Amino acid sequence: MLVTEKSSRALEVVMNIPIKTYDIDFMGIVSNIVYVRWLEDLRLKFLEEHWQLEQQLQQGYAPILAGTEIEYKRSIKLNSQVIGRLWLSNLGRLKWTVQAEILADDKLAALAIQKGAFINLDNGRPIPIPEPLKQKYCQVQ
Repeated sequence: MLVTEKSSRALEVVMNIPIKTYDIDFMGIVSNIVYVRWLEDLRLKFLEEHWQLEQQLQQGYAPILAGTEIEYKRSIKLNSQVIGRLWLSNLGRLKWTVQAEILADDKLAALAIQKGAFINLDNGRPIPIPEPLKQKYCQVQ
């Protein structure tokens, strides 16, 4: 079940998403695969604002994605105004979960959930969630 309550959206980021002509499929709507790219853009914005990827790489670890689930609610057309929202919904000992919503013209178009972990870049094995990120998450919960 995807959470959409505003109060549970820890470390939320919001982004205007431009639709490109190459995002449109032969039916004149945004292709389903484009949503995956938008989620990647949202996660990168999240990292930029809350847990810089460059610092992670310097410390020898990086986030990996273990799964994506998207629930499409309505189609999006080329002239739609699109906004994406992504937040950290769960932080375990080794795994993290983010949730997202895509709005088109102020109407819900898609909900998504992604799960992942952090891995050691030397050996490719999962590492515990970094303590400062846990503290930041707990402060807003």
